[in-house]
Formats: sequence, C-alpha cells, structure tokens
Amino acid sequence: MSERPLAQTLATQLLDSYEAGSSFFFASPKRTLLARGTFATVPPLDGPEALRRLPERVEAALDEARDAGHDIPVVVGAVPFDGAHPAHLVVPMTLQRAGSLAFDAAAPRVAARNQFTLRPVPEPSAYLHGVAQALELMRSGPLRKVVLSRSLHLDTPTPIDLPQLLRNLAQRNAAGYTFAADLPAHAGAARRTLIGASPELLVSRSGLQVLANPLAGSAARSPDPVEDQARAAALRVSPKDLHEHAVVIEAIAEALRPYCKTLDVPQGPSLIHTPTMWHLSSRISGELLDPSISSLTLAAAMHPTPAVCGYPTRLAHEAIGTIEPFDRGFYTGTVGWCDATGDGQWAVTIRCAEADERTLRLFAGAGIVVGSTPESELAETEAKFRTMLHAMGLGQEARP
Repeated sequence: MSERPLAQTLATQLLDSYEAGSSFFFASPKRTLLARGTFATVPPLDGPEALRRLPERVEAALDEARDAGHDIPVVVGAVPFDGAHPAHLVVPMTLQRAGSLAFDAAAPRVAARNQFTLRPVPEPSAYLHGVAQALELMRSGPLRKVVLSRSLHLDTPTPIDLPQLLRNLAQRNAAGYTFAADLPAHAGAARRTLIGASPELLVSRSGLQVLANPLAGSAARSPDPVEDQARAAALRVSPKDLHEHAVVIEAIAEALRPYCKTLDVPQGPSLIHTPTMWHLSSRISGELLDPSISSLTLAAAMHPTPAVCGYPTRLAHEAIGTIEPFDRGFYTGTVGWCDATGDGQWAVTIRCAEADERTLRLFAGAGIVVGSTPESELAETEAKFRTMLHAMGLGQEARP
C-alpha cells in the first residue's frame, strides 16, 4: 500500500474513533487531528483583556504541562465570538495526527434517524426587520458592514448521534474544516459540543509561513447545472458582493501586516464552492517577522474579522448586540489548535451547531452592506443552514 492511501486510512480511523464528550476532532484539507482527554485546561478569563491575553495564558499552560512531564505540547478548543468572554482550550491527554480524509465515492451516507421539531430564532419576519434596521444604520452613520445571524433550534426525543453527524459533515465537506469540540457544560445540559464544517480558514501558521483565507460574498448553489454556473458568474461581478469582500480583505491585511515581513494580498477574489454555497475567496499569505509569533497570537489579532462581525468592528459589534436576540456563544468565533512552537490552524466557526444530548442550535448569518435587501439576506441564511441540515438527513421539508 502506498503512503498516501495509508495516511488516508489512518485519517478515517481517527474520524471513526471520535467520541462526543471526551474528544476533539479537527480535519483540514491536508491534515486530520484527534485529541482525547484533558490533561489541563487553560484557565478561563473574561473581560476586555481576555482575548489579547489568551496567547500568553496558553503559553503558560503549555509550559506548566511540560514541567509536569506531559509530552503533548498542544492546546485544542474554541474561542467565542465575543473576545471578552472566556475561551475553552485544553491540553489533551493524547493526540493523534494523520493526513487528509478520503472517502470512497460509493460509500453510503447514513442519514440522521432522529425526528426533529424546528423553531427559528428570530422568526424570519423579525430577521427581515433586523436587516432593515442595519441598512438604516449604514445610511445614517459610518457603519460600512454588519453580519446579522439567525439560529434554528432543533429538538428530538431521542439522543443525537454526534459521531455519525460528524462523519456526514466530513464526507460532504472534504475541502473545508470539519470539527467537533467539547464546550463547558451549562444549566440543564451535562455535555455540549460545537460541531460543524467551516469553509473558512481564519489563519494557519507553519514555521514562518502564514496563510489566511477569508470568504465574503456568497450565493446559494442550484441543483440545475446551468443555473448554478449562472449564479457563480453573477457573484464574480456583483458590485455589492465585491464591495463586501474588499472590506474584509482590507481589514485582515491591516491586522496581519504588523506581524509579517512580507504579505501577499490578491488583487481580486477567486470563486470557491461548497455543496451548498458559492463564495468569493482570497488567499492571503505571508512570512512572519519573528518565530515567537504564534498562530493563536495571529488569530487573536484578527478576530473578529468583518466576515463575521462587520466594519468598523466596534460599531458592528454594537449593532449585533442591539439587533440579534441571542448570544452567539462560540458561533463566529474560531476553533482549532496551537502547539508549543506556535504552529497551528484556526477555522472560523461557521456552518455549525451547538449540540447537547437531544437538542441542536444551528446558526447562519449574512453580511449586510449598502445594496443588500432583507429578502436576499434571509435567503442566504436559509442556504447556509443547509450544510448542517443535509448532514442531518433533512432536506427541503426542513425549510428554516
């Protein structure tokens, strides 16, 4: 057997070994990682300095683990949308790595067997009103973009098979970042899991090399090939979507430049697709000034990007707090890993859900800029819900 098929077999074994409540799983287009158990938890910190101080607290936790004789020098976990809220990062007991996942094209995709009741929060009519509010803020002030989200609450009388849901997500989204991360328990739920398949890389670091791959500007896929290509072509030249993308790229390049010796920013976006969406995409690459700059330091400097919050950041954050009727928690945060050398990968926590034993809370959002219409943004969130809904075996009958 050649080395690559063996690596793919090992990656599939890691996916099959995932256990909700005691594992962390993260698969990128080139690598698969499974962490088990908890040797130490990075002490939680909230407040205005929480995100800025997170890299130094991770470094201290890794130093303490090494001094205690632990030989797994990595943290894994998730950072919430609001940088003033505590992250959930742990030093695992064990860590296994493999190459990229690969699936037999003929392999069956097992649908979820649960029966769900669905409840949108907010209701679609309220979301339309929220988009209208955001557009009025832009017309009357300096706000240039805001990302407004919806959630979809699904309840089931039988336990949710999270390992099967994770397999379905990985099989359907091989070009993205599939993840499952334990979250702190809260009242009424002994176990919570953040699970999803993000198409968007916040940042990765390998040695001195840095890569970010922001997405902004989207269109729903169509099952009709001709219509699907027409939507892709329209997205590529859409003034509204190109403007939305440019706002994001400008802010991310500004955040990365102080840390980089060189930074390559494409002149314009390319098109990528998931099974449900077309996206405008830009791959921003660079070389670090200093090897002491970790992937988590870069992630903290970039988060939240205008792709998930808006621009200017403070005004967009305030608008989200006013308009959205729920706390995002770890949705639109970042999920990934960072080792003691500073290498790591952090994906934007989108196309995801927060799960406990019998409930799922799905999330989807859309970027609002001048030129947006409430109806088109609502339709975009409906399309983005499909990543999770399809992995659960739900189709058009689960229209959110």
